[in-house]
Amino acid sequence: MSTEQTYNIPLRFRRMENMHIIFWLLKDISWCMVWKPLGIAMIFPTLVIAIIISIKNRKYVSEVCHNWAIVFWIAANSYWMISEFFSFDKLPVYAGIEYKYIAIIPFVIGILILAYYYLVFKVIYKKKAETM
Repeated sequence: MSTEQTYNIPLRFRRMENMHIIFWLLKDISWCMVWKPLGIAMIFPTLVIAIIISIKNRKYVSEVCHNWAIVFWIAANSYWMISEFFSFDKLPVYAGIEYKYIAIIPFVIGILILAYYYLVFKVIYKKKAETM
């Protein structure tokens, strides 16, 4: 018998995660194909399910950090997509900075969350059982 710990995901929850991937792909395909109504419509379910997944995994620090990084990634991509759809992506905000570059803010927040997990949490709690 193995003493290795396991991380189990209820089937109902796994189905929601799989639907999340479908919504995310539809959002990004719509962005690629410039299907504005579908792309914009897919932001809501993609983001909401990502937030629900983050909340449901709150007892595992590794899952919380990775899932919130995904939430901020989706938010950044969604903003960037909207800026392109409505042609304000290349407009200047300030000193050569264009509106699309505002997407860097949620991207960096996601990176900072993961940096905290790998550089602080994992170092302090080396022996803590986590999913990653």
